[in-house]
Amino acid sequence: SRNYCVTAQFSFQENEIKLLTAEIERLKNFGCLGVSPSLEGLRDENAKLKYRLNFLKKSLQEERSKSTKSMININSCLQEIFGAAIQAAYPDLENPPLVVTPSQQPKFGDYQCNSAMGISQILLKTREQKVSPREIAEKIVKNIPANECIEKVEIAGPGFINVHLRKDFVSKRLSSLLINGVQPPAIGKRKKVVVDFSSPNIAKEMHVGHLRSTIIGESMCRLFEFVGYDVLRLNHLGDWGTQFGMLIAHLQDKFPDYLSVSPPIGDLQAFYKESKQRFDTEEEFKKRAYQCVVLLQSKNPDFIKAWNLICDVSRREFQKIYNCLDITLIERGESFYHEMMKDIVKEFEDKGFVQVDDGRKVVFVPGFPVPLTIMKSDGGYTYDTSDLAALKHRLCEEKGDILIYVVDSGQSVHLQTVFAAGQMIGWYDPKVTRVAHAAFGVVLGEDKKKFKTRSGDTVRLIDLLEEGLKRAMDKLKDKERDKVVLTPEELKAAQTSVAFGCIKYADLSHNRLNDYVFSFDKMLDDRGNTAAYLLYAFTRIRAIARLANIDEQMLQKAAREEVLVLDHEKEWKLGKCILRFPEILQKILEDLLLHTLCDYLYELATTFTEFYDSCYCVEKDRQTGQIVKVNMWRLLLCEATATVMAKGFDILGIKPVQRM
Repeated sequence: SRNYCVTAQFSFQENEIKLLTAEIERLKNFGCLGVSPSLEGLRDENAKLKYRLNFLKKSLQEERSKSTKSMININSCLQEIFGAAIQAAYPDLENPPLVVTPSQQPKFGDYQCNSAMGISQILLKTREQKVSPREIAEKIVKNIPANECIEKVEIAGPGFINVHLRKDFVSKRLSSLLINGVQPPAIGKRKKVVVDFSSPNIAKEMHVGHLRSTIIGESMCRLFEFVGYDVLRLNHLGDWGTQFGMLIAHLQDKFPDYLSVSPPIGDLQAFYKESKQRFDTEEEFKKRAYQCVVLLQSKNPDFIKAWNLICDVSRREFQKIYNCLDITLIERGESFYHEMMKDIVKEFEDKGFVQVDDGRKVVFVPGFPVPLTIMKSDGGYTYDTSDLAALKHRLCEEKGDILIYVVDSGQSVHLQTVFAAGQMIGWYDPKVTRVAHAAFGVVLGEDKKKFKTRSGDTVRLIDLLEEGLKRAMDKLKDKERDKVVLTPEELKAAQTSVAFGCIKYADLSHNRLNDYVFSFDKMLDDRGNTAAYLLYAFTRIRAIARLANIDEQMLQKAAREEVLVLDHEKEWKLGKCILRFPEILQKILEDLLLHTLCDYLYELATTFTEFYDSCYCVEKDRQTGQIVKVNMWRLLLCEATATVMAKGFDILGIKPVQRM
């Protein structure tokens, strides 16, 4: 039997199985299990019931198996336990506050329930009953149901309930983690998530401004995939619009045989600047550029080929960066939605939402001062139209349950207007479907201004990554890792791990809503909350068992046989910290703030250091250096720490190495 807090999820399926079994018995008694052709309808009904019964049994079995292996979110368990206690103590109280948090100091236990103060306020306001929080806390404590995780509770101060966990409960959960690996917490129904991220513009190089969307979006996708959601990773490329007119006109002039010979466009950024300069200064070229747009939008084959050539050059450059950063995306640019835009305009017109303003067709959304322009006065479409088309396609065709747009904060008002328009026209209900803008701030230079090159240009992303590789190698060589410690192959692996890991972590470890200062010196520092520190810590932890000649099979055997002793205060602190991983993931799924995971990994690494400094894992003879004793339960704590860190790195898109 499992504990109180994980049994409720199965009650519905079990109840339905009982009902279906009874119904099949009823039909059986009626004599309709395939006996007579005249009872075909009842036979069909019986077959459907049997199919549903088998499906439910299989589903329940799978859920039970998954749940047995899942990492338990201890905070959620305690919330269910205290939720039941509050319900029993105050059955007439609607939506009472439920506040359970990890304790900040050991003297206050392992967790705290701080609901009593809130309930006291509600009783005073709604019923004019003056009851002290401490009295309420006592009543809650008396109604705590039987469970397997709480050792004891204490009431402190005005009504705080301090919770002490059972050591055998924590020990068993750690053993389960070691045996089953890091499994996602049980989060209910599988959902489809659509994440829009990266989204550079064709014919323009990716710059430092694209770094945040790309890194944050990738990490969010990894998290949603880990917990079992179906994730669609979309790259909403800027691959359509009037700028392609000038690019195609310039292509025709510079490479007139482009239809038969692939044009050697080496520097697309320079090519774009040349065409833009001509567009701004040559009237004849400008007219021809507009004609090219018309021919492109009418799907003229020669112009479609020119457009594809330009897009392909950009795609190859983007892919170099995606390969470096290990980013996976499905391209679905603005051009994908072009054919849908006419229907979008018609739908808004048919429902009476369109107004004409100086020849433009606009849609005013209540609560937003600036309208959406869905058609220009010349009949062309806008970003507003393509964003509405994309929203509808993701909701109605892709059937997304959760839509996330990883786009800079500057687009906040625009996106909120688009989302509100989709809601207004009836594409989705926000109570059912989550549509969110995961906004982020800008990358600043060390002068606290927008990150630019010395000449004032935007920093190219590929240059930034190459600089990172160079600096990471310099750092490794400063520590003489190239001389005796690492082989050339290991050195190369460490270089890419540190370089790209540090760039990603420096971004993800900051609250995405804030701007952050980009500094190679800080991110490559192996002290403090940096990827360099965590990667070094991880390799050191992994090395402990290796240096004690304990291999993976021996650790697995020990995980099944050994009891993890948590008698030392540092063992206990580390064990609890390891098991907070599902709580951290649950929080990020709710608020999409990935710096919480970075803070947790840093806390885990520093907590491990405290443990390792205080508790001998491997004891050696001081004279000979020979191993005299291996404390296997402590090596298992090392392994559990490294396993959770490895999964945290994976979600952040960081690749650790075994030797550094």
